Amino acid sequence: MKKCMWWAMTLLSGVVLVNAYSRTAWAADAMPTDEKTMMMQMQKYGTPGTNHQVLQQAVGKWTHTVRSWMKPGDKPMESQGTSENTMVLGGRFLQQQAHGSMNGQPFEGLGYTGYDNVRGEYQSMWMDSMGTGMMIGTGSYDPASKTIQESGHFSCPMTGEKAMWYRSEWKIIDNDNQVFSMYGKGPDGKEFKGMEIVYKRVK
Repeated sequence: MKKCMWWAMTLLSGVVLVNAYSRTAWAADAMPTDEKTMMMQMQKYGTPGTNHQVLQQAVGKWTHTVRSWMKPGDKPMESQGTSENTMVLGGRFLQQQAHGSMNGQPFEGLGYTGYDNVRGEYQSMWMDSMGTGMMIGTGSYDPASKTIQESGHFSCPMTGEKAMWYRSEWKIIDNDNQVFSMYGKGPDGKEFKGMEIVYKRVK
């Protein structure tokens, strides 16, 4: 077992070195030549900052109420659950763990949200017990409305569509209340609100 672990780590190190060399060879003009400058740049882009502090506001335990609509004009389906959010990897990413019910079935979800200093954007990934795909989005934060706005795609297990578009708004109302809204396209191709999650902090 130890030999297998050593072999795997050696192989992984080789892959990393080859990839690093390839990137350097192909983009030599874009890479700083001074090692100290490179390390300073790495530290700058790899360190959490004010954009990560926005995510800190979601840390804690929450109860949530979910309302969802299949199409415009439908009566909303409603369910309740709990969420626990923590910052992981040195404050770089927000981990969200949700438990509850959906359509009368037990529901479990896991998501990660972070801010990429290099790309200058928020990035999120969500997966849950209702499907086998990952919802992946990118966006920005509006300090005036205290809202993280994202858009992205996910595969839909109900329709079989491989890249269904969505737009979301995660509004931080105050320290104890947050609202997440998700929008999609209805049968007429127009945008409509398909889901709303109201979060209340557990004291």
